[in-house]
Amino acid sequence: MGQPRDSRDVGSDAVLDPRVIDPEQQLVSFEGLGDEEIAQIVHVLAAMRNWREAEQEISFRSRNEMKLNETDMKALRFLVAAKNQDVVVTPSVLADHLHISTASTTKLLDRLEQAGHIQRGPHPTDRRALVITITQQTHEQVRDSVGRMHAHRFDVAASLSSREREVVIRFLERLVDTEPGATVEGAPVEGGTGPS
Repeated sequence: MGQPRDSRDVGSDAVLDPRVIDPEQQLVSFEGLGDEEIAQIVHVLAAMRNWREAEQEISFRSRNEMKLNETDMKALRFLVAAKNQDVVVTPSVLADHLHISTASTTKLLDRLEQAGHIQRGPHPTDRRALVITITQQTHEQVRDSVGRMHAHRFDVAASLSSREREVVIRFLERLVDTEPGATVEGAPVEGGTGPS
């Protein structure tokens, strides 16, 4: 047995390399792949990890600056999109979008209203319903933080050729396939056994 290596020799990408984490190929088969191909695959996985970490950091900073949790931020992004499309949002519409109960929605709206992020008002056609709108100041804050991040992602995607975008779409949709037979928007994932 060789001399143990210093822990500093283990790079952060090593935890993504199947030759390191699964040398017996019990979970990850890399048979037939050369070292260069495996290194490139590990590079893809590392780039995904780096993007996810950067995305989480930006999201955390935005929520922290506005003193919001993740669900609050999702609600505000939805309200921005609704405002930009002149769509009326009621508490039940927001609850459906967020996949939370009406009780949780009420608490969320109370919290957002108290912080000055939203306003409740009468529905234009249904006297029994309320309409939720985002305040102008919060709309601008969300646009400046989340909007800039989205604009950058859009620019990067726009810089790809149509063919490259199709490859990225297929790749990401296949990543969504966490179980054999899973589907993406009702269509079988390539290699899966979704509905025919």
